[in-house]
Amino acid sequence: MQSKYIVSVFPIFLCTLILWLGRAGITISEAADWPCWRGPNGDGISTESDWNPESLNEHRIVWKTSVGTGYSSVTIKAQHLYTMGNKNNVDTVYCLDAVTGNEIWHYSYPCRQGQYPGPRATPTIDGKYVYTLSRDGYLFCFNAENGKVRWKKNITSKFNVRPPTWGFAGSPVVEDDMLIINAGVWGIALNKNTGKKVWTSKPGTGGYATPVIYDYKGNRCAAIFGEKALYTVDVETGKLLWSYPWRTDHDANAADPLVVGNRVFISSNYGSGCALLEMTGKEPKVLWKNRSMNSHFSSFIYLDGYIYGIDGHAANNSRNVLRCLDIKTGEVMWGKTLGFGSLIAVNDKLILLNYRGDLFIAKASPASYQEVSRVRGVLTRTCWTPPVFWNGGIICRNLRGDLIYIDLKK
Repeated sequence: MQSKYIVSVFPIFLCTLILWLGRAGITISEAADWPCWRGPNGDGISTESDWNPESLNEHRIVWKTSVGTGYSSVTIKAQHLYTMGNKNNVDTVYCLDAVTGNEIWHYSYPCRQGQYPGPRATPTIDGKYVYTLSRDGYLFCFNAENGKVRWKKNITSKFNVRPPTWGFAGSPVVEDDMLIINAGVWGIALNKNTGKKVWTSKPGTGGYATPVIYDYKGNRCAAIFGEKALYTVDVETGKLLWSYPWRTDHDANAADPLVVGNRVFISSNYGSGCALLEMTGKEPKVLWKNRSMNSHFSSFIYLDGYIYGIDGHAANNSRNVLRCLDIKTGEVMWGKTLGFGSLIAVNDKLILLNYRGDLFIAKASPASYQEVSRVRGVLTRTCWTPPVFWNGGIICRNLRGDLIYIDLKK
């Protein structure tokens, strides 16, 4: 009798839920998860299609909340949104309802704010679990549903590694049963189920970028932008395959390597410029090198043979330029001064959030900068965190921890 009742009322409940979501402008069936740093493929690109980029001019903020100081971006799976912030030298990991912005759970632990305060890394979702890394090296595995700690580690004391000057910033990357982290000279790998060591590189200091996993000649490899070089590593064993020296002032290698087939693009600021390397075996071949892209820490978008990225140092703010480079030659196709910011893409559209909270949407075209829409000041204060696209809208964050969801389905 009870089961018959449940079956009979379920369609009514479902219809009511769909109606409510429709009135709220939300279509969950269209939403693609964004489970890790830079999205499902780690390339900053969403393939959602149910949105109207021109509606940014008449944007609607669905919800706004505060998560504390920091630069951590957000990840989303099955409507659960995860991010991090800091208040009074206490880090907090948040799980929010992505539809409403309401809190589902949080977990806090002591962690100093440090210079440029708060956490940098972004939570990584894998199945039933969420992994987070603090600026000081506290690594946690949480139950994604309720926030219970499955295991935790202090990687600095456990593995004899040091955080970079401004703290750990690379997000954990899941590969099979391993977590790959930019720590030590060319990375460390832990068992994602237990936190136990799988392999480690030499003790020391790593870079700020998130490891990038790729296939090369049938093997799974990681490109890890370290403190003083780009390293490529066999993911299963941790064996160093090759390295390419890349020195910058303050050892600030922060933008993720961009792997395209058997080529890898890297860029840093402080006069370092950029380079395209071909992976040929024991030593990479330099295809081209110039100073057309000097990325302080914003990562890149690659589409149809062209690289889009932010050229310039965060301290220069308004003078920074969105550039398009031909990956074959390194030639600058065009540049547009939009200020320092971070970049993602939705299919063939670029979305840029600049340092003062202005949002821009443009076509990803090598012909010229072709703006579709823009809006000034969706947030105030410093905005260095990349936006995230989910369910036909954009989620933005500032340093203070203001988090907003903008609906673009109109």
